[in-house]
Amino acid sequence: MTTTRAEPGLRERLDAAIRHLAALDRSSASPGERAAAAWIADALRAEGAAARIEEERAHGTYWWPLGLPSALAAAAGLAGRRRPALLTGAFAAAAIADDVTGGRQWFRRVAMPRRRTANVVGELGDASAPRTVVLVAHHDAAHTGIVFTPRFGEVMGRRFPRLLARTDTTPPIMWPVVAGPALVALGAALGSRRLRRTGAWMALAATAVFAEIGSRPTVPGANDNLSGVAVLLGLAWRLREQPAQGVRVLLVSTGAEESFMEGMRAFVHRHGAALRDAGAHVICVDTVGSPQLVLLEGEGMLRMREYPAAFKELVATCAARAGVPLRRGLRFRNATDGLIALRAGLPTAMIGSVNRFKLPDNYHWPSDVPDNVALDTVLDAVTVCEAVVQALAEGG
Repeated sequence: MTTTRAEPGLRERLDAAIRHLAALDRSSASPGERAAAAWIADALRAEGAAARIEEERAHGTYWWPLGLPSALAAAAGLAGRRRPALLTGAFAAAAIADDVTGGRQWFRRVAMPRRRTANVVGELGDASAPRTVVLVAHHDAAHTGIVFTPRFGEVMGRRFPRLLARTDTTPPIMWPVVAGPALVALGAALGSRRLRRTGAWMALAATAVFAEIGSRPTVPGANDNLSGVAVLLGLAWRLREQPAQGVRVLLVSTGAEESFMEGMRAFVHRHGAALRDAGAHVICVDTVGSPQLVLLEGEGMLRMREYPAAFKELVATCAARAGVPLRRGLRFRNATDGLIALRAGLPTAMIGSVNRFKLPDNYHWPSDVPDNVALDTVLDAVTVCEAVVQALAEGG
């Protein structure tokens, strides 16, 4: 790993920021998340950014909006009555598919209680500049769960190295979650007891998984995603020392990302039209504390959505010119804040990181602590983001 500009003090300051924030319990839409937002806003102001906190409404979990429809589908499928199974299975499948794809999330908005989440918005540069670039990270942290154990990926990678070498897309873990209720509905429609009960047991298994996640504690979230927050702070440091002319820079740290991007959805709802009018470009920086920096080609839990080729090429070119290795070719079957910007019609790129098993280190696991963050990768992400900002300022 080659860091092109590890100026004195920056590494230590970013490490200190990650350690301070990791000590807070930052579950989505919680008091700890709001405390983290206040600290980040103050840190951005100290670097010369005009920073504010935007409070938004959010539910704050995903295990309830997904687990409850799964449980309803399982109960209807096992009860044996065709019409209720058909209607409930179809309803549950539609609710889950909408929620995991960054859709309207209508089920959680109608049926789930809502709390307050906090987005931090810092602004640098010329507010009247012809170009705007938005850099997005998130400061909330995820609950752990057995399903997130890193052992599975490590064992599979070691035992099947050729398969690992050929595979550049992570497994579609949400497909079975949608498939369970869908099979309940399909089995009821076709009069197939076997199909209906298979779907019911799949939905019941999903319910158990979500219940276990909801019962577990929040992880420190140092890699996911205080490493991204550190990039925002590092970029503010860099731009204070060498301001970019001719570009407006928004440094956004969202809340409630781990409850399926609720903070980013609110940010786009509030600012999306103005950002589209300004021709804004968005760089999502998420989980950049693993050894190898990655530029994702696309992501999506059900449907794979590709990031714009032209913007990916610009980011890759900037990284190459800065001397930063940036891996290409990977696609993730997950969802980040970048997916919400992409769905809103904004040119977007997503920068992450992986280990030798092509997975983020310590993802949603208790070992996601500051000592396990690869700070060289974080600093490289700062360098790439700074290079992209400068390129956009110059009309790239």
